Amino acid sequence: MASGRTSIRVVVVGDRGTGKSSLIATAAYESFPEYIPPVLPPTRLPSDFYPDGVPVTIIDTSSSLESRGKLAEELKRADAVVLTYACDQLATLDHLSTFWLHELRRLEVNVPVIVVGCKLDLRDEGHPMSLEQVMSPIMRQFREIETCIECSAANLVQVPEVFYYAQKAVLHPTAPLFDQESQALKPRCVKALKRIFILCDHDMDGALNDTELNEFQVKCFNTPLQPAEIVGVKRVVQEQLPEGVNELGLTLTGFLFLHALFIEKGRLETTWTVLRKFGYDDEIKLRRDQLSVPSKRAPDQSVELTSEAVEFLKGVFSLFDTDKDGALRRSELEDLFSTAPVSPWDEAPYKDAAERTALGGISLNGFLSEWALMTLLDPAQSLANLIYIGYNSDPASAIRVTRRRSFDRKKQQTDRNVFQCFVFGPKNAGKSTLLKSFLGRSFSDNYASTTEHHYAVNIVDQLGGTKKTLVLREIPEDGVKKLLSNKESLAACDVAVFVYDSSDAYSLKRASELLMEVARHGEESGFGVPSLLIAAKDDLNSYQMAIKDSAKISQDFGIDGPIHLSVKERDLNNVFSRIINAARHPHLSVPETEIGRTKKHYRQLVNRSFMLVSVGAAVAVVGLTAYRAYATRKNASK
Repeated sequence: MASGRTSIRVVVVGDRGTGKSSLIATAAYESFPEYIPPVLPPTRLPSDFYPDGVPVTIIDTSSSLESRGKLAEELKRADAVVLTYACDQLATLDHLSTFWLHELRRLEVNVPVIVVGCKLDLRDEGHPMSLEQVMSPIMRQFREIETCIECSAANLVQVPEVFYYAQKAVLHPTAPLFDQESQALKPRCVKALKRIFILCDHDMDGALNDTELNEFQVKCFNTPLQPAEIVGVKRVVQEQLPEGVNELGLTLTGFLFLHALFIEKGRLETTWTVLRKFGYDDEIKLRRDQLSVPSKRAPDQSVELTSEAVEFLKGVFSLFDTDKDGALRRSELEDLFSTAPVSPWDEAPYKDAAERTALGGISLNGFLSEWALMTLLDPAQSLANLIYIGYNSDPASAIRVTRRRSFDRKKQQTDRNVFQCFVFGPKNAGKSTLLKSFLGRSFSDNYASTTEHHYAVNIVDQLGGTKKTLVLREIPEDGVKKLLSNKESLAACDVAVFVYDSSDAYSLKRASELLMEVARHGEESGFGVPSLLIAAKDDLNSYQMAIKDSAKISQDFGIDGPIHLSVKERDLNNVFSRIINAARHPHLSVPETEIGRTKKHYRQLVNRSFMLVSVGAAVAVVGLTAYRAYATRKNASK
C-alpha cells in the first residue's frame, strides 16, 4: 500500500564521469545506449515500472562548478537522492564523505540517500573489498543513507534495482520506523503499533489469538493466514523471544518483535502497510482524512468537546488512575498517552496550564481542563489524541462548533461551555499572579516580567450546580500592539479583563489606555467583547483618587465598576465566576469609545428616520388608495 503519493522525484548526483547519465538511460531503455549526452533531460519511469504503481521522474545533473546553482535547486525539490561513485575510481568514493554528503547537509536536503557504485564491470578485482566493508564506516557517520548498491550499466547488472530502492525509500522510509544505531524500533513507531495491537485485541486479554491474528491479516493484506502459517509465525517469535507468545496467543512484545524483524530483513513495506491501514501518515501521525474537524467556521466560533467525549475522558481518567487517589501521576499520564505519538501536554501552551496536586499529579478537573484548552486551540490535535487513547465512536461525535458570538449577542445569551478570557494590563499589575491563583498556586512576591502569552484553564462551579470551563490567556503589555494588528484577534475572545495595581495611579492610567485600544479595535472590527476592570493588590494602600478615577473610567466606557481583589490575602472576590457571568451575557459590559458611541447614535438616528419615512410612505400609500376608492364610488353614484 503506497503512501498516497502520485509521483516521486529522484535526483542523481555525483562526481563527473561516475556514470550518472548511463545509469539513468539504461534504466529507462533497459539497454546500454551507444551515445549518451552529458546531461539527460528529465526521464520518467511509468507507474507500471515497479510494483507500487507510482511513476518515478529521474533528474540528471551536472557536477560542474557553473551548474552548482541549478544543482542546489534540483536537490531541494528531490524526494530522494541517488549519489554515485565509480567502482574503478576510489577518489570518487572518498569524495562522497569529504564533499557530497556534507553538501547535502549544508543544503538541508532531508530526504533518503541511495549510494550507488557504478561501473562495477570495471572494478579492479586485484583489490577485492565487499560493499559492506566499504560503506559501513560512511553509513555510521551519515544516517541519511538509506541503502547502498553496486551496479553495471554496461552489463545490465542491478540497474532497475537502483531506482526501485529509491522509490521504496520514499514510499516506505526506514527513518521514521527504525533506529539504525540502536537497532530498535523508534518510540513513535512502538506507540502506533501498540495502539494497533490494542485495537485488534478484541477480547482485551493482552494477546492476539488465532482469530484476532487472522482478522488483522485480512484487514491489512486482504488475505487470510492458513493455520500452518499462524503456527509458523508464533514459532519464529517464540524461538527468538519466549515472552512474545503465551498460552493466549501473540503478546504485544511478540507483535513488536515481528515488526522489528520485518524491518531488519528489508520488508519495511509490511510495517508501513499496517500503519497506513490504520490511518497513519509518513510521520506516524493520524492522517487529516481520519479527523472530522470542520474546516470552515467563522472567526468568532469556537470548538468544544461534546458531552459524549467528556464522558469518555472521565472513564479513561478512572481507568488509568490505578491507585484511585483522584489524580493521575506522571507515570499514569505517560501510560495513558503511550499510544499517542507524543504526550501532548509536555510543551507550551499546555504545560503548567492546569491545576496540579501537591505531588504533581493532575486532578479530574485539571485533566478535563487540559482537554478543553487543547480542543479550543487545536481541535485537530485534540481529536487525534482522543482517537490515539481509544475513542472509537464517530470522530464527528467528539466535538461541536459553537454558534457565532455575534449571533449570541443578538440573542443575548450563549450556549458555550468553554469561555476564553484575554487578560490585559501593564507590567507588574498582577496578571500572572491572577493566573496562578486560578490554578490554586501559592502567592509569591518574586516578580518576573511576562514576555509570552500564557494560559491557565480550570473548571468553575456556577450557581445551580452547572460547571463552565474558563481559559485565561495572559497578554503581555508589549504584545498588545502585535495582537491587535490582526483584525480578527478579538474574535476568539469571549471576555476581556484589564488588571491594574490599585495602589499605583500610573497602572490604572495604563490599564485604561489598553482598554481604549481594545474597545476601539472591537468597534472597528465588529468583535467587541464584554470587559471588566480588576483592581489587584487590594491589600496595599490605594492612592487618594483611586476610587474616583476608576469610577470615571468605568462610566466613560459604560462598563461595571472594578472588581477589587487581593491574591496575597486570598480574597479573590468571586472574580472567576464574575468573569464567566460577563462572558455568558455577550451583549452587556461591551466598552464604547466616544467615537463609537457617536457612530452608534448616528446609525440609530438614520434607522429611526428611515423607519419614519417608511411609515410615512406606507400611510401615504394607504391614504392615496383610500382616496381613489372614494373617488371611484363618488363617480359611480353620479
